[in-house]
Amino acid sequence: MLPEAFLERMQKQLGAEYAEFLASYDKPKNQALRLNALKKTESGESMKECLTALFHMEKVPWAQSGYYYDGTTGPGKHPYHEAGLYYVQEPSAMAPAGFLDVRPGERVLDLCAAPGGKSTQIGALLRGTGLLVSNEIHPARARILSENVERMGIAGVCVTNESPERLAEAFPAYFDKILVDAPCSGEGMFRKNEIALTEWSEENVRLCGERQDGILDEAAKMLRPGGRMVYSTCTFAEWENEGSIGRFLARHPEFSLAPNLHFQAGEGKEIPFDGMLRLYPHQIRGEGHFLAVLQKEGGVPDGYRPQPVGGYAKLLREKDCREWMEFEKSTLRHGVAECVFGGMRQTGFLRFGDNLYLVPEEYPNLKGLKVLRPGLHLGEVKKDRFEPSHALALALGATDVQNAWRMSTKDYLPVAYLAGQTFPAEGTKGWYLICVDGISLGWGKLAGNVMKNHYPKGLRKDGGVIA
Repeated sequence: MLPEAFLERMQKQLGAEYAEFLASYDKPKNQALRLNALKKTESGESMKECLTALFHMEKVPWAQSGYYYDGTTGPGKHPYHEAGLYYVQEPSAMAPAGFLDVRPGERVLDLCAAPGGKSTQIGALLRGTGLLVSNEIHPARARILSENVERMGIAGVCVTNESPERLAEAFPAYFDKILVDAPCSGEGMFRKNEIALTEWSEENVRLCGERQDGILDEAAKMLRPGGRMVYSTCTFAEWENEGSIGRFLARHPEFSLAPNLHFQAGEGKEIPFDGMLRLYPHQIRGEGHFLAVLQKEGGVPDGYRPQPVGGYAKLLREKDCREWMEFEKSTLRHGVAECVFGGMRQTGFLRFGDNLYLVPEEYPNLKGLKVLRPGLHLGEVKKDRFEPSHALALALGATDVQNAWRMSTKDYLPVAYLAGQTFPAEGTKGWYLICVDGISLGWGKLAGNVMKNHYPKGLRKDGGVIA
């Protein structure tokens, strides 16, 4: 079923390895997940051992917190998935974010971010510091991106729905690191994605390369001197890989390929490379991928503070948010910044209509840009009371709240809760953080010995009946 023109090109490209490459299409695809280092368990210990036994996991050698899982298990259907304990992600797709070399406190842009695998990976590396702008130009995909950021409980992320050109106008030389996971012809996903196969053509390969040229040019404007940019695709086409990078370097002599890099391929095999790396499914346990690591010349002085075109947003302080303060006092054990960020940073509040968001203190003014999620959505003011958001629930842990309702995956209750069911309960009236095995799932509100279900209707799963 593979296109003849594609096979002819791959035979020329691979030579003696072509037969082995072709045989890889008859093998089962590799499935993997990435553990969420930010997710809080009640005991404070890792859930890795539990998940390893549950899904028969095995380490992905090149990805921090990445694990293959047994294809007979279903981690995408487990309550732990809805709690954001992990992200199901193709193993090769975990590689580019690792080479971005993200450090806490940095300003990072994921320019083509949907559905969110690499953004949530970067968010975990930032560890609640700095700023991550996750952008997706297509509105429907941007909404999926926003939902995945929410599910993983990542607070310091701004999700935008803009073109690269519009972002470049707003953020000249602003970001320390930029990831460009470019739209491509998807040849590396033929084994797992029939849509990519049916849409393939040589003409589309050419068009993708031209689109990538434009995206890279805009990304270059947004990277500060001395910054790093990683370009990646899931295709084998040279026009979109080495070709795109070659054309970019010819247009931008201020960039160069980062030398002396290494890729851990597994089974003790380390692949050295200078700037560009190809991943083939017959060489590793993953699908086809390409990445290039680019460095921009120059540097910035210590304490450098980039200036977005719109300047910085004027933020509200907690005393300006009366309804929130009342909710925080009655529901949380500490201030929200301490709960979410461990007190590591200064924060402020943005209010859009009745919705309140928690953002870093130095937050760019995004006026004029299409923003889906400026920061952590805390909730909504409703008739002089505050109703917390699902995003806040997933950013908290059981020890952050005054009242937590604990469930176990050993019984039926988590499945019923995710289906939107209420259940009988006794205790102090008010908001409860609903937890499964000590991990937050969402909100409930106890009144009259009934726990009312506040799991979002759009996320509810079929099934689950509570007597």
